[in-house]
Amino acid sequence: MKHLQYFFIVGMMLVYSCGRAPETGRQEQVPDILSAVLSENEAGFLKNLASLCGQSFRGQETYMAPGRESWAEKDFVMHVVLCESDQVHIPFHLDDDTSRTWMFLVENGRLRFRHDHRYPDGTPEELTLYGGYSDGTGTPFVQRFPADQYTVDLLTDTLDRQWNVVMDENLTRFSYQLQYMGEVVFQADFDLKNPI
Repeated sequence: MKHLQYFFIVGMMLVYSCGRAPETGRQEQVPDILSAVLSENEAGFLKNLASLCGQSFRGQETYMAPGRESWAEKDFVMHVVLCESDQVHIPFHLDDDTSRTWMFLVENGRLRFRHDHRYPDGTPEELTLYGGYSDGTGTPFVQRFPADQYTVDLLTDTLDRQWNVVMDENLTRFSYQLQYMGEVVFQADFDLKNPI
C-alpha cells in the first residue's frame, strides 16, 4: 500500500512539473485568439477597426430615407476607445447625446455587432444590446450583420434589419448603414483621414 502511495505522489509531481511552462523570467507570448475562432475576414476586420484605437473622427449623415427624422444638423463623432483581442468599442456621439456605443465582439466563435444604449448615469436603457452576428460574406473592410433573434424579440418588428459597416481599403472612410427589408434607410460616413 505504501508503494502505491509513493508511486501516486511521484506521478502527480511529474504531471505537475511537466505540465508547467518553464520559468524563463519573461512573459510568454499570448496566442492570437482571433485566428482560432474567427474567419480570416472577420479577424482582419476587427484588426482594421483596432488600428484606429485611441482616435476620434467626425462624421455626418449622408443618407436618410424619406419620412425618417433627419440627423443632418447634428454633430457626429465616433471615438475608438477600447481595443482588445476579442472586442472593439466605439462610442458614437450625436451632439451632446453620449448614450450610444457600437460594440464589435467575439462571441460564440463569431463576430457580433451590438448597440449598447445607456442613460447618463450608466444604467442600460430598455432597448439595448441589439444587433447581430456577421453573415459570413464580409471582407476585412466590409461586414454585414443581420438582426439576430435577440434583436427581433427585443424590437418586436418585422423590418428585417441589417447593419453594414464599411471601411475604405485605405482606411480613409468609415460608413455605418442601417437597412430595412434589404434597402438602406440610414447611412453615416466618418472621415478617418483627419482625427480630431
